[in-house]
This record gives sequence, C-alpha cells and structure tokens, in this order.
Amino acid sequence: MFISCLSFAQNKQVLYGFKDLPQSLMLNPGGKVNNDWYFGVPLLSHIHANIGSSELTVYDLFANDNIDFNQKLRQAIYRMQPNDFFTVNQQLEILSGGFAYGDSYEKNKYISFGFYQELDFIGYFPKDYAILAYEGNFNNTSRLFKANHLNFNAEVISVLHVGFNKKVNKDFTYGFRGKLYSSIANINSTNNKGGFVTEPGDDNLLRHVFSLDGGVRSSGLAQMYSDDDPSTEEEDISSLKKNILFGGNMGLGLDIGFTYQLNDQWYWDASLIDIGFISHRKDIENYELKGDYVFEGIDPLFPDNAGRSADEYWTEIEDDFDELFSIDTTSTKYTTMRPIKFNTSLNYSFGKKQEEDCNCIKEDSGYLNAVGAQLYGIARPKGPQLALTTYYYRRLFRGLDIKATYTIDSFSFSNIGAGISANMGGLNIYVMADNFLNFKNLYDAQSVSLQLGINYIFNKNEN
Repeated sequence: MFISCLSFAQNKQVLYGFKDLPQSLMLNPGGKVNNDWYFGVPLLSHIHANIGSSELTVYDLFANDNIDFNQKLRQAIYRMQPNDFFTVNQQLEILSGGFAYGDSYEKNKYISFGFYQELDFIGYFPKDYAILAYEGNFNNTSRLFKANHLNFNAEVISVLHVGFNKKVNKDFTYGFRGKLYSSIANINSTNNKGGFVTEPGDDNLLRHVFSLDGGVRSSGLAQMYSDDDPSTEEEDISSLKKNILFGGNMGLGLDIGFTYQLNDQWYWDASLIDIGFISHRKDIENYELKGDYVFEGIDPLFPDNAGRSADEYWTEIEDDFDELFSIDTTSTKYTTMRPIKFNTSLNYSFGKKQEEDCNCIKEDSGYLNAVGAQLYGIARPKGPQLALTTYYYRRLFRGLDIKATYTIDSFSFSNIGAGISANMGGLNIYVMADNFLNFKNLYDAQSVSLQLGINYIFNKNEN
C-alpha cells in the first residue's frame, strides 16, 4: 500500500477532462462518458504518485557546488516563509468499474463504483521554530516566536464510492458521487495559538514567558506507540489493516459536477470534489499544552538560610520545570474536514474528421482536436492553493489519444505535462506525467508527478 506514497496537492490536470478514460469521472462525476462499461485491473487501474515543495528542493541543500552545507541551510531557513509548504498525496485504486444503462437506443445513464486508498500530507514551514532551533533565544530577546507556525495534517484513508452520471440532453450532463471514508491513521496539529518570548529578567539575566494553546491530535496510532503495552511491528501492521474498511473512524463525502455544451464546439464543465468529513472516535490519543508560564531560569546562588542541600535544590528545580510544561493526554473525539477541491474548464473542439459511416446515435462529435483552460483549487489550513492549466488534446487515430498541458501553480510557472491513452481491443493503458523540464535533474524539481493505469473498456458505438 505504501510503495507509491508520493504526490502533490492532488491536482491531476492531465487526467481532468480526458473523457476517454473512466478515471476522469473521479475528478468530475458530471463529465462526458464515452464507454458502455469498464472494469479496472485490480491494484493497477490508477496509481498516482507525486511530491512537492513550494520553495525548497533537495538540490538546494545537497548540491555538490562547493558551498558549505551550513550556509545553504541558513539561507533556506531565512528564505522560506511560514506559508511555504510541503505536500505528499498518493492514491492507489484497488477496485473500480462502471456501466451505462437506459433506453436500448441510447444509454444515457451511467453508474461507476470503486474502492481506493489515499495518503495525504501537508506541512507548513515552521519558520519561528527553525530560527529558534538555529539561533537560540539569547540574541532574540523581545521577539515573539509564534506557536501557529507549527501547522500540519497527515492521514491515510480508504474510500468506498458509488457515482451516478446522466446525460439529460445533447447539451447538459450532470453527476454526483457518494463516498464512505474509513480513516486508517490521522495525525494533525493545525490550531496552535500563542507563543514564546524572552525578556530581561528581574531575578536572573533572562525571563522566559510562554503563552500557549495548542497540541497534537491523532487517531489510529495510539496502540503503536503506547508505553504501557508496546506492540511489535506485526501487531502495528495488523492494527492498521483493521482500519482499512469500517474500522471505527468513519466519514461521509460527496462529489458533484456537470458539463454544459455551449454550442457544437464549445463546452464548459465544473466540479466540487470531497465535500465531506471524518469523525475520529476510536484509538484516539491527543496531547494538549495550554496555559501561561514564566520561567526565570536557575538561581546561581544557593540561599544560605534555605536549609536545603544542593541535591534537594536541584530536585526542586527539576520538579518545577516538569510542572511548568505538563502535557495533558486525552482521548477526546474530534472531526476533520476533507480538503475540498474545485475544478472548472472552458474547452474548444476543432478539426472535424470526415465521417466514415452514418451513425444516428453517435455521441462523439468527431472533432480530432481540443484546446482549453482549467482552473483548480484546493482548500488548505492556511488558505486555498490554486493552479491554472492550458492544454491541447489530440486524437491521433482510433484507440490512441494524447494530451499536453502547461500549468502555473504554487510550485512552478513552467510545469509542462503530457499523457497518452492507448486502446488495444478492449484493453486500455494510459501513462501521464508532468514537470518534464525538471527531468534532467529531479533533485531540483519542486514537484514530480506520475499517473498510470490499466483498464478494460467497451466503448460506445463499437461493433
């Protein structure tokens, strides 16, 4: 399950609108459908792998350029901002299928279904934490180190889904998809407040003032790191397997979308994906740190009249420090919202081919080419992330289609991608990738993406 756990921001701009592939319905349940039925090869029908960083690359830190690593690390710490982020998103389709139904002369309804696993991580750069770790606080008196710079969410889920698509008429198609989420594991820290400041002290050189309200929440992981009953690696894997389906931390979601044919050559579509939540109720372990604390350090002079030995004095200091930063462990239930994704595109088809045979119910308009623009957005803890894509689609001949994209996003202004779909009889194989300009040096790429899959598709209007 974790072999291909790499992906960025969940934008699949090459796949979106690729109507020859049934997986495109996962991005817009109201998209055009060009097959009577299909089933995906288990575990191979859709694999999506990508990783991204909005600012820093591996090459920035580890390039063999005769620059000292410490200098590069310092430059990276001060160059990056609290809104810079790292993302990982991976999907593995375990089972999938779909079929059309309706009147015998025109099957205008379509049911799709499946089961997939997804890993999603986003972590923002904790700039104040990094500066505090790198410089210390002695030369940063009166500077507030903000606690909210710690902001991350990581989860592994499985999703059971069923979708419905209907072509109302030649101009309008709509669809929706219901989802049942099962959280395998989740850990997040997204609502931290307050901070830490160092001031000149009254009874000592410095006074450390903490005003903190935050912590870390987790589900599905408590048994793995319990001190009271430590588990083996085999037990940890078994525990995670139990959460794959109906494991206790469940949620519901909805996808909606439509396609509107403006005229013979122009059409517009849009979708909202993952409108939903997950309720975490089982195997919960949360860590909370809340309160105002002041610590003036250790008194270098032992009071003569205290009547305490040095050992007693140091024991008291240690106890006071432990009480100062007592972390509460709770099992409070919590709910996480799924990251809602928005897609919309405007498309123009051209280059109509000569019709070979008369087909009164032919759904495909017969245009060989299409161009268009797609806007993508995803809700994230510190605000939405957006991407704008332009594309060119070409049907080379029956059974072979290609698509090229150019994307501007949070990672790059020069993201060039491409995808190809080939049909051999009923067998369909597709491969997609982006950021081709970085293939010469992947370590210097801010994001890398790969999608591939194998389906068996029975297309409409084929003898």
